Amino acid sequence: MESVLGPMAGILVAVLSFLLAARASSQTPPASQPGLALTFTAAEGKTAVIGSVSQVALYVEAGQPPTPFLPAGRFTAVWEGALNAELRSEYFFGAELSGELKLEINGNIALEVSSSGSASPLSSAIKLNKGPNSFKAMLVSPPNGNASLRLGWTETGTNTSPIPPAILTHTITPAMQKAVQLHRGRELFLEHRCIQCHADPSLKDGAPELKMDAPAFEGIGARRHFDWTARWILDPKALRPTTAMPKLLAGAKAKEEAEAIAAYLVSLKTGGEITFRQAALRTKQNTVAAGEGAVPSGDPKPLYERLHCAACHNPPGVTDPDPKKVPQQHVAEKFPLGKLAEFLRVPEAHYAWTRMPNFHLSAGEAKELEDWLFAAAGKPSLTAAPTDAALIDRGRKLVQTTGCLNCHTLKLENQFKAPALETLHSRHRKDRSKVPAGDCLGTTPYANYNFSAEDRAALEALTVTGFTSLSRHVPAEFAERQTRHLNCVGCHGQIDQVPPFGLLGGKLKPEWAAKFIAGEVPHKMRYDAHPRGEPWVEARMPAFKSRAAALATGLSALHGFPPKMPAEPPIDMELAKVGQTLVGKEGGFSCVSCHAVGSLLAMEVFESEGVNLAHAAERLQPSYYRRWMRSPLSIEPQTKMPTYFDEGKSPLADVLEGDAEKQIHAVWQYLRLGEKIPPPRTGEQ
Repeated sequence: MESVLGPMAGILVAVLSFLLAARASSQTPPASQPGLALTFTAAEGKTAVIGSVSQVALYVEAGQPPTPFLPAGRFTAVWEGALNAELRSEYFFGAELSGELKLEINGNIALEVSSSGSASPLSSAIKLNKGPNSFKAMLVSPPNGNASLRLGWTETGTNTSPIPPAILTHTITPAMQKAVQLHRGRELFLEHRCIQCHADPSLKDGAPELKMDAPAFEGIGARRHFDWTARWILDPKALRPTTAMPKLLAGAKAKEEAEAIAAYLVSLKTGGEITFRQAALRTKQNTVAAGEGAVPSGDPKPLYERLHCAACHNPPGVTDPDPKKVPQQHVAEKFPLGKLAEFLRVPEAHYAWTRMPNFHLSAGEAKELEDWLFAAAGKPSLTAAPTDAALIDRGRKLVQTTGCLNCHTLKLENQFKAPALETLHSRHRKDRSKVPAGDCLGTTPYANYNFSAEDRAALEALTVTGFTSLSRHVPAEFAERQTRHLNCVGCHGQIDQVPPFGLLGGKLKPEWAAKFIAGEVPHKMRYDAHPRGEPWVEARMPAFKSRAAALATGLSALHGFPPKMPAEPPIDMELAKVGQTLVGKEGGFSCVSCHAVGSLLAMEVFESEGVNLAHAAERLQPSYYRRWMRSPLSIEPQTKMPTYFDEGKSPLADVLEGDAEKQIHAVWQYLRLGEKIPPPRTGEQ
């Protein structure tokens, strides 16, 4: 994903990593954790502790709940913790909000304002002590309309920026530990698709993950080997410790039954055929098929490395595998020849909610990856699939009766039934001791998910007090959870020119981000080359189509922005002409030296090419653009973008009176011309 999460901007990030790594009951939490503690209180008085957040920002649409654990309606949000200053200093605070805000620093009111969507005046100078300063911000949502808040600060001048997450800390309280357990239970319920067995019609419009699918069975016999399938069915976690797939079979006949199911599944050779759509991407000078003609010749790195597959996978032969990553040691045992390449080209073809993203691979690239993985994994010894009709029929009946068809689709009658969700809820709430051993949360369950004691406690907490949260979708909470599961930080902030993830929601317009995450922005797909032959950015942004729209709106909400940006006034064409001059080499900042502008290529890049400026306004939040232009290094310390303005003054004193803000605004008017942008002056016309 294009720029974005140092410390992850979202709910529960620091707290989950701490509390869920070990037994909460036997560990004493440290004195402080990164971020601020966030608590919501509904109008009727019910409170929901959220956990850690990295900034004071939110956006809650009218009629929607602020958290899945509270109903929709008016609410109060409180952020608490400490602001840790390196030295004694003075800062001014300001906010853009819809609601009523009270900010307290060291017990004193620093800012108290109300607004219906505009920016507040700056506070007076607030003295900060060296070290921790107690911090509390309280927002009361408005009686009508959307609730929003973006709190910022500034040491000098009038333009604020978000408080750096690295200087915010808070203590972990018992209430927060309980909240983390409840959130964990909800997350486990969604990830393990409990709703597929324990149905509840009232949840049809709740959390998006309630509709998560599993790999379709149509034609699966053409896509999987018998041996691997039988081993997977017998004990999924033995092959992939992180899987949500349960161990359905137990007892003396478990292996025999697994082989019968596998024999039936691999007999399904037809159906589910893939239609390949070659994505067209735009490089600097032309349009080509994805992956064809876009990779620099002579690049010594395997494609596996260029795509940074090891961020999520343990490659074959790795000596010290990471238990949190997906292993690939058995890849040749799993896929018949050619089928891995097909999967890599369209991972979502048979499984819309797969975490494996679409990298827009060409047929040649997919084959290169398959060949590399198969060679690294070694040739397996494969057993021919049984063809005995009685065994296959037994496998079919087991598929019908063991719960497989609750998650996996196939044109076959599902004969497995489980208690409805409300029955399960009532049973757990009334008397946990009466839950039978065959229950999923029991110690000897029928559906063996290998839940830890902490996981079982979290799910039980959800069954007692949190089932109604499943009926509520909160975009910010969804984005925090899913970006963690998708491991966005595995690449962002780890790879050269792939920026940290924490800026995304406040940087990109959600409408554009939704298309970008879905893989529908052609000029952002490519692996492009410098004129000298080396790559600009060797990584490639993959697509997560099933999650794209919800992720984009959720990330935007985490940063206090709406799901759709308000329309701007018409372009000021006279100022756009001034902006055209400022971008050029004659009388301007010579932006075209490092940036392409429409069809005009960057002219004098010596180290790192910038983005094409014709696409800047369609993707950037206007507020982010202005912060970036004023001080790019304060946002991304590794950027090559120079700082042109100093305390509101421009070095081009003869343009718009040398006023930095006016010049920044003029360039924005020019960038808003988008595809119709005229080239700047280069001194060569």
